Amino acid sequence: MPTKPTRRRNSVTLQIAVSPRGVPSAPLLRKWARAAGSSPVSLRIVGEREGRELNRTFRSIDRATNVLSFHTGDIVLCHPVIRREARAQGKSVAAHYAHLVVHGVLHLRGYAHEKKRDAARMEAREIRILRRVGIRNPYAVE
Repeated sequence: MPTKPTRRRNSVTLQIAVSPRGVPSAPLLRKWARAAGSSPVSLRIVGEREGRELNRTFRSIDRATNVLSFHTGDIVLCHPVIRREARAQGKSVAAHYAHLVVHGVLHLRGYAHEKKRDAARMEAREIRILRRVGIRNPYAVE
């Protein structure tokens, strides 16, 4: 991850390393990140190659994933994966981004989902935050 300048509390730094076509606007990305927490964060939107490389390096999984959170406050979102998942799940790309930005920030705040109880707590928090910003429950099956 590249070195970032010093960030203010509640600041959201944005880096877009792919064509911005289809990526939600910077104000929306910042709004969703701030809704989930007040710590400074950096959102980096990447393509498939960088997403795969980061996932392989840091998780030993040789494929791109939708979101990675790092203790440094960095959140990496892989645009092609998010776009495919949104289509497969029948939701808008923006709604899926909102969910994954909130999900990533909650990881930075210490939330986890490896254990069933922790997953239920994290999902409930995501649903509440997303509802506040006008996004419906991402876990609801319609």
